[in-house]
Amino acid sequence: MDNIARSDIVRATAGRDKGKIFFVLDVEEDFLLLADGRTRRVERPKRKKRRHVSFVSRVDCRVAEKIRGGEKLSNSELRRTLAQLGGEGNPDQEG
Repeated sequence: MDNIARSDIVRATAGRDKGKIFFVLDVEEDFLLLADGRTRRVERPKRKKRRHVSFVSRVDCRVAEKIRGGEKLSNSELRRTLAQLGGEGNPDQEG
């Protein structure tokens, strides 16, 4: 199993969000707190078991730095970055 850490990008492999990509905002033992800025916003991240996600990539961008540093992060930043990295949907579309 991949060692998934804060600021990594993962893809959901189970549940109603299967196939969607998310940033990992925090790690809690067997659970990850995930957000994509659209369906799962920074204010209410999705709590998902590690085994229900697969590692996609570890990126070095401003959003990843903010997550690692515990800085305030906006939903539009998450959407924009995921779209640039190959996420689905329009980065400026509200969801």
